[in-house]
This record gives sequence, C-alpha cells and structure tokens, in this order.
Amino acid sequence: VQLQAFGGGLVQAGGSLNLSCAASGRIRRIDRMAWYRQAPGSERQLVAAITTGGLTNYVDSVKGRFFISRDNTKNTVDLQMNSLKPEDTAVYYCNAIVVTYVAGTSTYWGQGTQVTVSS
Repeated sequence: VQLQAFGGGLVQAGGSLNLSCAASGRIRRIDRMAWYRQAPGSERQLVAAITTGGLTNYVDSVKGRFFISRDNTKNTVDLQMNSLKPEDTAVYYCNAIVVTYVAGTSTYWGQGTQVTVSS
C-alpha cells in the first residue's frame, strides 16, 4: 500500500491550499484517514481525521479554517486549508489505517508535502 500526497506549496497569509492524498495497492478497506503536520523542532501532530462514515475531528487551532473530506470509492482524502497563518507552516503527512487482502490492518504514511505560509 502506498499513500501519495499532493498540493503543498508557498502561500501568503490568508490564502488557501488544498492537499490531496491517494492510497493505492491491494486495499480491502480504509478505516480512518487523517492529516498530520510537523513543524521544525516540533513533534508530529494530528491536524484532522475522518472516519469511513464521514465523522471528523480537528485540532483546535484549525477548526473553522481547515476541512477534511474523503472519497471512499477512490481511496482519497483531501484537506482544504483556508485563512492560512504562518504558524500553519509545516510538512503535512497523510495517514491511513488500511485493511489489506494480504497483511491485515496496518497504518500507512504518505511522503509528506511542505506547506509554507509567508506573513
């Protein structure tokens, strides 16, 4: 199973970016999908998560600005980021709990995509 993330970049404060992540491989089912981020010198933190049924949760600092969504037919998860702030600057990682036909249930990570917000 591979997770491929797209959509990072450089944006001015107040701007928007959309991150996308696609899972591929011998996937039977994907349970929770999520986005994490890691800023320099900081631990990786959960930004947003979404269940198969569409239940979401967000870290307090992004509530009302970021929106996570998924397409279960395409095994993709998106993160729409609005009203970006310099403190949102980090490497963003997609994450998925995947049930495969071969190896059971495991957690997978994408390669990370840089988001930089200039003031």
